Amino acid sequence: QVLELLRGVQRGSEDRKRSLGRLRQALQNEETQQKFVRLDGSIRTLTGLFTSSLADMQLEAARCLHELSHSSDPTVAEACLPVTSYLLTYLSGHSVEFTELCLYTLGNLVVESEAVRKQLLPQGIIPVLASCIQSPHEAVLEGVGYVLSQLLQAKESPTEIIPLVLDSVLPQHMLRLVCSGLKAGLGAAVESAWCLHYIICRHKSNTVLLALGAVPALTSLLLDLASEIPQDVPEGLELLVCPVLRCLSNLLAETGCQVQDERLLIALFLLLQCFLQQHPFLVQECLWLLNNLTADDPFLCSALLSLDLLPALLQLLQCSQMASVLVLMVLCNIVEKGRAQCQQLLHEPVLPLLLSVLALPDPEAVGQCLELLHLLFLHCPEAAADFTRQGGHQALEQHQSTPELQERAQALLDMVRQPLGA
Repeated sequence: QVLELLRGVQRGSEDRKRSLGRLRQALQNEETQQKFVRLDGSIRTLTGLFTSSLADMQLEAARCLHELSHSSDPTVAEACLPVTSYLLTYLSGHSVEFTELCLYTLGNLVVESEAVRKQLLPQGIIPVLASCIQSPHEAVLEGVGYVLSQLLQAKESPTEIIPLVLDSVLPQHMLRLVCSGLKAGLGAAVESAWCLHYIICRHKSNTVLLALGAVPALTSLLLDLASEIPQDVPEGLELLVCPVLRCLSNLLAETGCQVQDERLLIALFLLLQCFLQQHPFLVQECLWLLNNLTADDPFLCSALLSLDLLPALLQLLQCSQMASVLVLMVLCNIVEKGRAQCQQLLHEPVLPLLLSVLALPDPEAVGQCLELLHLLFLHCPEAAADFTRQGGHQALEQHQSTPELQERAQALLDMVRQPLGA
Protein backbone atom coordinates (compact mmCIF):
# COMPACT_ATOMS: atom_id res chain seq x y z
CA GLN A 1 0.00 0.00 0.00
CA VAL A 2 2.84 2.40 0.87
CA LEU A 3 4.58 1.45 -2.39
CA GLU A 4 1.39 2.15 -4.33
CA LEU A 5 1.13 5.59 -2.75
CA LEU A 6 4.73 6.34 -3.75
CA ARG A 7 4.14 5.11 -7.31
CA GLY A 8 1.03 7.27 -7.54
CA VAL A 9 3.13 10.30 -6.64
CA GLN A 10 5.96 9.29 -9.03
CA ARG A 11 3.76 8.64 -12.10
CA GLY A 12 3.19 12.30 -12.79
CA SER A 13 -0.45 11.77 -13.60
CA GLU A 14 -3.03 14.53 -13.36
CA ASP A 15 -4.17 13.37 -9.96
CA ARG A 16 -0.68 13.57 -8.48
CA LYS A 17 -1.86 16.22 -6.01
CA ARG A 18 -4.61 13.84 -4.85
CA SER A 19 -2.00 11.08 -4.46
CA LEU A 20 0.13 13.43 -2.37
CA GLY A 21 -2.90 14.16 -0.18
CA ARG A 22 -3.46 10.43 0.37
CA LEU A 23 0.25 9.99 1.13
CA ARG A 24 0.10 12.83 3.67
CA GLN A 25 -2.78 11.15 5.49
CA ALA A 26 -0.98 7.78 5.46
CA LEU A 27 2.18 9.39 6.88
CA GLN A 28 0.31 10.28 10.06
CA ASN A 29 0.97 6.67 11.08
CA GLU A 30 4.35 5.92 12.70
CA GLU A 31 4.74 2.52 11.02
CA THR A 32 3.91 3.96 7.61
CA GLN A 33 6.54 6.68 8.13
CA GLN A 34 9.20 4.06 8.78
CA LYS A 35 8.18 1.97 5.77
CA PHE A 36 8.08 5.02 3.50
CA VAL A 37 11.62 6.24 4.23
CA ARG A 38 12.97 2.71 3.59
CA LEU A 39 11.54 2.67 0.05
CA ASP A 40 14.10 3.40 -2.64
CA GLY A 41 13.72 6.94 -4.01
CA SER A 42 10.94 7.96 -1.58
CA ILE A 43 12.67 11.02 -0.05
CA ARG A 44 14.22 11.91 -3.42
CA THR A 45 10.75 11.97 -5.02
CA LEU A 46 9.30 14.04 -2.17
CA THR A 47 12.25 16.46 -2.36
CA GLY A 48 11.72 16.84 -6.11
CA LEU A 49 8.08 17.80 -5.61
CA PHE A 50 8.98 20.05 -2.67
CA THR A 51 11.38 21.98 -4.91
CA SER A 52 9.08 22.07 -7.95
CA SER A 53 7.81 25.30 -9.48
CA LEU A 54 4.16 24.33 -8.92
CA ALA A 55 3.10 26.10 -5.72
CA ASP A 56 0.19 23.79 -4.87
CA MET A 57 2.34 20.68 -5.40
CA GLN A 58 5.16 22.23 -3.37
CA LEU A 59 2.80 22.97 -0.46
CA GLU A 60 1.37 19.43 -0.45
CA ALA A 61 4.89 17.94 -0.49
CA ALA A 62 5.79 20.26 2.42
CA ARG A 63 2.81 18.85 4.33
CA CYS A 64 4.07 15.31 3.70
CA LEU A 65 7.53 16.24 5.00
CA HIS A 66 5.90 17.83 8.03
CA GLU A 67 4.07 14.57 8.81
CA LEU A 68 7.37 12.68 8.52
CA SER A 69 9.03 15.13 10.92
CA HIS A 70 6.56 14.11 13.66
CA SER A 71 8.16 10.65 13.84
CA SER A 72 9.92 9.84 17.12
CA ASP A 73 12.22 7.43 15.23
CA PRO A 74 15.64 9.10 14.65
CA THR A 75 16.14 7.07 11.46
CA VAL A 76 13.11 8.83 9.92
CA ALA A 77 14.53 12.24 10.83
CA GLU A 78 17.93 11.25 9.40
CA ALA A 79 16.30 10.04 6.18
CA CYS A 80 15.12 13.65 5.78
CA LEU A 81 18.69 15.04 5.88
CA PRO A 82 18.79 15.72 2.09
CA VAL A 83 15.87 18.13 2.40
CA THR A 84 17.17 20.33 5.26
CA SER A 85 19.02 22.80 3.00
CA TYR A 86 15.81 23.34 0.97
CA LEU A 87 13.77 23.83 4.15
CA LEU A 88 16.19 26.60 5.16
CA THR A 89 16.12 28.17 1.70
CA TYR A 90 12.33 28.28 1.66
CA LEU A 91 12.09 30.07 4.99
CA SER A 92 12.06 33.21 2.90
CA GLY A 93 9.17 31.62 1.00
CA HIS A 94 6.26 33.07 -0.89
CA SER A 95 3.54 32.43 1.67
CA VAL A 96 3.18 32.56 5.46
CA GLU A 97 1.63 29.06 5.50
CA PHE A 98 4.56 27.61 3.56
CA THR A 99 7.18 29.33 5.74
CA GLU A 100 5.35 28.18 8.87
CA LEU A 101 5.30 24.57 7.61
CA CYS A 102 9.04 24.68 6.92
CA LEU A 103 9.76 26.09 10.38
CA TYR A 104 7.75 23.47 12.27
CA THR A 105 9.22 20.69 10.12
CA LEU A 106 12.73 21.86 11.01
CA GLY A 107 11.79 22.18 14.68
CA ASN A 108 10.47 18.62 14.78
CA LEU A 109 13.51 17.21 12.97
CA VAL A 110 16.07 18.80 15.31
CA VAL A 111 14.35 17.29 18.37
CA GLU A 112 14.92 13.71 17.26
CA SER A 113 18.30 13.77 15.56
CA GLU A 114 21.71 15.12 16.52
CA ALA A 115 22.79 14.40 12.93
CA VAL A 116 20.15 16.85 11.67
CA ARG A 117 21.28 19.52 14.15
CA LYS A 118 24.93 19.04 13.17
CA GLN A 119 24.02 19.45 9.51
CA LEU A 120 21.83 22.51 10.03
CA LEU A 121 24.41 24.57 11.94
CA PRO A 122 26.99 24.80 9.10
CA GLN A 123 24.09 25.26 6.66
CA GLY A 124 23.38 28.53 8.49
CA ILE A 125 20.21 27.88 10.46
CA ILE A 126 21.02 30.55 13.08
CA PRO A 127 21.48 33.46 10.57
CA VAL A 128 18.34 32.31 8.72
CA LEU A 129 16.30 32.31 11.95
CA ALA A 130 17.78 35.72 12.81
CA SER A 131 16.31 36.97 9.54
CA CYS A 132 12.94 35.23 10.06
CA ILE A 133 12.47 36.68 13.55
CA GLN A 134 12.12 40.09 11.94
CA SER A 135 9.02 38.97 10.02
CA PRO A 136 5.79 40.96 10.55
CA HIS A 137 3.75 37.74 10.71
CA GLU A 138 2.80 36.32 14.13
CA ALA A 139 2.65 32.72 12.82
CA VAL A 140 6.22 32.96 11.47
CA LEU A 141 7.52 34.51 14.71
CA GLU A 142 5.95 31.72 16.76
CA GLY A 143 7.48 29.12 14.41
CA VAL A 144 10.94 30.69 14.78
CA GLY A 145 10.55 30.51 18.56
CA TYR A 146 9.60 26.83 18.30
CA VAL A 147 12.69 25.92 16.24
CA LEU A 148 14.99 27.90 18.54
CA SER A 149 13.53 26.37 21.70
CA GLN A 150 14.19 22.88 20.32
CA LEU A 151 17.77 23.78 19.36
CA LEU A 152 18.48 25.43 22.72
CA GLN A 153 17.39 22.31 24.62
CA ALA A 154 19.79 20.04 22.73
CA LYS A 155 22.57 18.47 24.81
CA GLU A 156 25.26 20.19 22.75
CA SER A 157 23.53 23.57 23.00
CA PRO A 158 25.76 25.21 25.68
CA THR A 159 28.91 24.75 23.58
CA GLU A 160 27.69 24.72 19.97
CA ILE A 161 24.37 26.57 19.70
CA ILE A 162 24.00 29.18 22.47
CA PRO A 163 27.26 31.01 21.51
CA LEU A 164 26.02 31.33 17.90
CA VAL A 165 22.64 32.61 19.09
CA LEU A 166 24.25 35.18 21.41
CA ASP A 167 26.49 36.39 18.57
CA SER A 168 23.42 37.10 16.41
CA VAL A 169 20.57 39.64 16.60
CA LEU A 170 18.26 36.92 17.96
CA PRO A 171 18.51 37.84 21.69
CA GLN A 172 17.41 41.46 21.18
CA HIS A 173 14.46 40.37 19.04
CA MET A 174 13.48 37.60 21.47
CA LEU A 175 13.53 40.13 24.31
CA ARG A 176 11.45 42.54 22.20
CA LEU A 177 8.84 39.84 21.48
CA VAL A 178 8.66 38.78 25.13
CA CYS A 179 8.18 42.36 26.30
CA SER A 180 5.49 42.97 23.68
CA GLY A 181 3.50 40.56 25.85
CA LEU A 182 -0.12 40.50 24.82
CA LYS A 183 0.23 43.27 22.23
CA ALA A 184 2.17 41.47 19.49
CA GLY A 185 0.78 37.97 20.02
CA LEU A 186 0.98 35.66 22.99
CA GLY A 187 2.32 32.64 21.06
CA ALA A 188 5.51 34.34 19.87
CA ALA A 189 6.06 35.93 23.30
CA VAL A 190 5.73 32.56 25.06
CA GLU A 191 8.15 30.76 22.70
CA SER A 192 10.70 33.59 22.95
CA ALA A 193 10.43 33.65 26.75
CA TRP A 194 11.22 29.93 26.96
CA CYS A 195 14.17 30.46 24.57
CA LEU A 196 15.59 33.13 26.88
CA HIS A 197 15.06 30.80 29.84
CA TYR A 198 17.02 27.98 28.15
CA ILE A 199 19.88 30.40 27.39
CA ILE A 200 20.00 31.83 30.93
CA CYS A 201 19.89 28.49 32.75
CA ARG A 202 22.39 26.73 30.44
CA HIS A 203 24.92 29.51 29.86
CA LYS A 204 27.52 30.56 32.42
CA SER A 205 27.79 34.23 31.52
CA ASN A 206 24.72 36.23 30.56
CA THR A 207 26.50 39.51 29.85
CA VAL A 208 24.83 39.81 26.44
CA LEU A 209 21.32 39.72 27.91
CA LEU A 210 22.32 42.03 30.77
CA ALA A 211 23.78 44.51 28.28
CA LEU A 212 20.48 44.40 26.36
CA GLY A 213 18.70 45.47 29.55
CA ALA A 214 16.98 42.14 30.19
CA VAL A 215 16.54 42.75 33.95
CA PRO A 216 14.75 46.14 33.71
CA ALA A 217 12.81 44.98 30.62
CA LEU A 218 11.47 41.81 32.29
CA THR A 219 10.74 43.77 35.47
CA SER A 220 8.68 46.29 33.49
CA LEU A 221 6.83 43.45 31.76
CA LEU A 222 5.82 41.88 35.09
CA LEU A 223 4.66 45.30 36.35
CA ASP A 224 2.58 45.78 33.18
CA LEU A 225 1.08 42.28 33.31
CA ALA A 226 0.15 42.64 36.97
CA SER A 227 -1.47 46.04 36.44
CA GLU A 228 -3.42 44.97 33.35
CA ILE A 229 -4.74 41.58 34.50
CA PRO A 230 -8.52 41.71 34.08
CA GLN A 231 -11.00 39.70 36.12
CA ASP A 232 -10.99 36.99 33.43
CA VAL A 233 -7.33 36.11 32.93
CA PRO A 234 -6.49 35.68 29.21
CA GLU A 235 -6.11 32.00 28.37
CA GLY A 236 -2.47 30.98 28.17
CA LEU A 237 -1.11 34.01 30.06
CA GLU A 238 0.38 31.66 32.66
CA LEU A 239 2.55 30.16 29.88
CA LEU A 240 4.21 33.56 29.45
CA VAL A 241 4.40 34.52 33.13
CA CYS A 242 6.17 31.25 34.09
CA PRO A 243 9.32 31.61 31.92
CA VAL A 244 9.48 35.37 32.53
CA LEU A 245 9.58 34.75 36.30
CA ARG A 246 12.27 32.10 35.81
CA CYS A 247 14.39 34.33 33.54
CA LEU A 248 14.37 37.23 35.97
CA SER A 249 14.90 34.98 38.99
CA ASN A 250 17.89 33.20 37.43
CA LEU A 251 19.46 36.44 36.21
CA LEU A 252 19.27 37.87 39.74
CA ALA A 253 20.66 34.68 41.29
CA GLU A 254 23.56 34.28 38.87
CA THR A 255 24.69 37.86 38.39
CA GLY A 256 24.09 39.47 41.77
CA CYS A 257 21.94 42.15 40.13
CA GLN A 258 19.39 43.90 42.32
CA VAL A 259 15.98 45.31 41.46
CA GLN A 260 15.25 47.92 44.08
CA ASP A 261 11.71 48.61 42.95
CA GLU A 262 9.05 47.92 45.58
CA ARG A 263 6.37 47.91 42.84
CA LEU A 264 7.70 44.52 41.77
CA LEU A 265 6.79 43.09 45.18
CA ILE A 266 3.20 44.30 44.74
CA ALA A 267 3.15 42.91 41.19
CA LEU A 268 4.26 39.47 42.43
CA PHE A 269 1.50 39.34 45.05
CA LEU A 270 -1.09 40.42 42.45
CA LEU A 271 0.11 37.61 40.17
CA LEU A 272 0.00 35.17 43.10
CA GLN A 273 -3.57 36.18 43.86
CA CYS A 274 -4.54 35.88 40.20
CA PHE A 275 -3.07 32.43 39.53
CA LEU A 276 -3.34 30.73 42.93
CA GLN A 277 -6.53 28.78 42.21
CA GLN A 278 -6.24 27.86 38.52
CA HIS A 279 -2.45 27.59 38.11
CA PRO A 280 -0.92 26.83 41.54
CA PHE A 281 2.41 25.85 39.94
CA LEU A 282 3.05 29.58 39.46
CA VAL A 283 3.05 30.13 43.22
CA GLN A 284 6.49 28.58 43.63
CA GLU A 285 7.79 30.49 40.58
CA CYS A 286 6.68 33.80 42.16
CA LEU A 287 8.09 32.80 45.55
CA TRP A 288 11.44 31.77 44.06
CA LEU A 289 11.75 35.23 42.48
CA LEU A 290 10.66 36.82 45.77
CA ASN A 291 13.40 34.86 47.55
CA ASN A 292 16.04 36.01 45.08
CA LEU A 293 14.81 39.61 45.33
CA THR A 294 14.95 39.73 49.13
CA ALA A 295 18.20 37.78 49.60
CA ASP A 296 20.88 40.26 50.74
CA ASP A 297 18.58 43.22 49.99
CA PRO A 298 17.59 45.18 53.12
CA PHE A 299 15.56 47.68 51.03
CA LEU A 300 13.14 45.09 49.60
CA CYS A 301 12.93 43.23 52.92
CA SER A 302 11.84 46.46 54.60
CA ALA A 303 9.51 47.25 51.69
CA LEU A 304 7.78 43.87 52.04
CA LEU A 305 7.05 44.71 55.69
CA SER A 306 6.07 48.36 55.17
CA LEU A 307 3.70 47.45 52.31
CA ASP A 308 1.94 45.05 54.71
CA LEU A 309 2.52 42.06 52.44
CA LEU A 310 3.52 39.79 55.31
CA PRO A 311 -0.02 38.43 56.04
CA ALA A 312 -0.44 37.43 52.36
CA LEU A 313 2.98 35.74 52.43
CA LEU A 314 2.17 33.78 55.59
CA GLN A 315 -1.07 32.48 54.03
CA LEU A 316 1.04 30.70 51.41
CA LEU A 317 2.72 28.55 54.08
CA GLN A 318 -0.15 26.09 53.75
CA CYS A 319 -0.23 26.17 49.94
CA SER A 320 2.11 23.27 49.08
CA GLN A 321 5.28 21.55 50.26
CA MET A 322 7.53 23.57 47.96
CA ALA A 323 5.68 26.81 48.70
CA SER A 324 6.23 26.25 52.44
CA VAL A 325 9.98 25.94 51.96
CA LEU A 326 10.16 29.07 49.79
CA VAL A 327 8.01 31.16 52.14
CA LEU A 328 10.30 30.15 55.02
CA MET A 329 13.35 31.13 52.93
CA VAL A 330 11.87 34.59 52.28
CA LEU A 331 11.09 34.97 56.00
CA CYS A 332 14.72 34.03 56.79
CA ASN A 333 15.89 36.74 54.37
CA ILE A 334 13.79 39.25 56.32
CA VAL A 335 14.61 38.29 59.91
CA GLU A 336 18.35 37.95 59.36
CA LYS A 337 18.38 41.75 58.87
CA GLY A 338 17.97 42.24 62.62
CA ARG A 339 15.80 42.70 65.69
CA ALA A 340 13.41 45.31 64.24
CA GLN A 341 12.44 43.00 61.37
CA CYS A 342 12.02 40.05 63.75
CA GLN A 343 9.70 42.07 65.96
CA GLN A 344 7.56 43.03 62.97
CA LEU A 345 7.29 39.37 62.01
CA LEU A 346 6.32 38.44 65.56
CA HIS A 347 3.43 40.94 65.46
CA GLU A 348 1.78 38.38 63.17
CA PRO A 349 0.63 34.97 64.50
CA VAL A 350 3.78 33.40 63.10
CA LEU A 351 4.76 31.05 65.96
CA PRO A 352 1.60 28.87 65.71
CA LEU A 353 2.20 28.63 61.97
CA LEU A 354 5.79 27.52 62.52
CA LEU A 355 4.61 24.89 65.01
CA SER A 356 2.34 23.47 62.32
CA VAL A 357 5.30 23.36 59.90
CA LEU A 358 7.34 21.43 62.48
CA ALA A 359 4.59 18.78 62.47
CA LEU A 360 4.98 18.20 58.71
CA PRO A 361 6.63 14.97 57.45
CA ASP A 362 8.88 17.04 55.15
CA PRO A 363 12.54 17.31 56.33
CA GLU A 364 13.28 20.21 53.94
CA ALA A 365 10.41 22.38 55.23
CA VAL A 366 11.18 21.44 58.85
CA GLY A 367 14.89 22.20 58.32
CA GLN A 368 14.09 25.64 56.88
CA CYS A 369 11.69 26.24 59.77
CA LEU A 370 14.46 25.42 62.27
CA GLU A 371 16.72 27.92 60.49
CA LEU A 372 14.04 30.62 60.80
CA LEU A 373 13.46 29.87 64.50
CA HIS A 374 17.22 30.08 65.14
CA LEU A 375 17.33 33.59 63.62
CA LEU A 376 14.22 34.67 65.54
CA PHE A 377 15.60 33.44 68.89
CA LEU A 378 18.99 35.00 68.14
CA HIS A 379 17.57 38.48 67.54
CA CYS A 380 14.53 38.23 69.85
CA PRO A 381 15.26 35.91 72.82
CA GLU A 382 11.77 36.63 74.21
CA ALA A 383 10.36 34.76 71.18
CA ALA A 384 11.92 31.57 72.55
CA ALA A 385 9.87 31.88 75.73
CA ASP A 386 6.65 32.44 73.75
CA PHE A 387 7.52 29.47 71.58
CA THR A 388 8.01 27.24 74.63
CA ARG A 389 4.69 28.35 76.15
CA GLN A 390 2.94 27.29 72.92
CA GLY A 391 4.39 23.77 73.01
CA GLY A 392 7.55 24.41 71.01
CA HIS A 393 9.73 22.32 73.29
CA GLN A 394 7.84 19.13 72.44
CA ALA A 395 7.74 20.05 68.73
CA LEU A 396 11.54 20.29 68.68
CA GLU A 397 12.09 17.09 70.67
CA GLN A 398 10.33 14.98 68.05
CA HIS A 399 13.10 15.86 65.54
CA GLN A 400 15.99 14.78 67.75
CA SER A 401 15.90 11.33 66.18
CA THR A 402 15.99 12.60 62.56
CA PRO A 403 19.67 12.45 61.45
CA GLU A 404 19.64 15.53 59.18
CA LEU A 405 17.64 17.61 61.70
CA GLN A 406 18.82 16.46 65.14
CA GLU A 407 21.80 18.84 65.42
CA ARG A 408 19.72 21.94 64.64
CA ALA A 409 16.81 20.75 66.80
CA GLN A 410 19.19 20.22 69.75
CA ALA A 411 20.74 23.68 69.27
CA LEU A 412 17.26 25.25 69.43
CA LEU A 413 16.35 23.21 72.50
CA ASP A 414 19.49 24.57 74.17
CA MET A 415 18.41 28.11 73.23
CA VAL A 416 14.86 27.77 74.62
CA ARG A 417 16.23 26.30 77.89
CA GLN A 418 18.41 29.35 78.51
CA PRO A 419 17.05 31.98 80.92
CA LEU A 420 15.79 35.10 79.17
CA GLY A 421 18.60 37.55 78.53
CA ALA A 422 21.34 34.95 78.86
